[in-house]
Amino acid sequence: MAHSAINVFLEGNNISRIIGGLWTSVWIAAVSLVLGLALGTILGVLRTLPNKVIRFVLRLYLEFFRIVPTIVLLYLAYYILPRTFHVNWPASWMAVLAFTLWVAAEFSDIVRGAIESVPKSQRESGLALGLNKMQLFRYVLLPQAAKLELPATINLATRVIKTTSLLMMISIMDVVAVGQQIIEANNQQYPNAVFWVYGLIFILYFIIDYPLSAWSKRLTAKHSR
Repeated sequence: MAHSAINVFLEGNNISRIIGGLWTSVWIAAVSLVLGLALGTILGVLRTLPNKVIRFVLRLYLEFFRIVPTIVLLYLAYYILPRTFHVNWPASWMAVLAFTLWVAAEFSDIVRGAIESVPKSQRESGLALGLNKMQLFRYVLLPQAAKLELPATINLATRVIKTTSLLMMISIMDVVAVGQQIIEANNQQYPNAVFWVYGLIFILYFIIDYPLSAWSKRLTAKHSR
């Protein structure tokens, strides 16, 4: 029975469809991370400034994306935003928008914490050399903060990759949506296919996420010595 269920992967182009769905998940996560980390860096720097209004607004921004479930963010981006602001983007790019804003919020807090963890003497040394605030961040604070924030950034990346499993909720043909279609199409002939299809999806996510998780653990252990 198990052997026959595995045959579901040999039907038509099911394997290539699963790989194609995985690619959809990966590229959405990758683009969202690149854009989110860039925006999050800017917001993180702003959160270290003495301006109380800016810090308060950005804190609210962070708390909003921490409190609201990701699936709700996807629904807002896919259903509400187009109707309210007449933004007619493809579903995949609406997902990128939602993930980017979420990543930026989370990463801004990582950047803020890393910058504030840089020894005060480093800041004072930069100012003593005549660096202005922009140069201080560019040449002193951000390079040192990057080393401190790397483990948390990798953990954030693994969370984003795993959360792409929700993309099927807004009609994006990611790896989970493709797997569900294959299961439904072959349910009569291969009733046990659900185990093998979702098992393969689990393995694919594990292959992508586990090296990142292990890397993060090694970096954390290295910094704690």
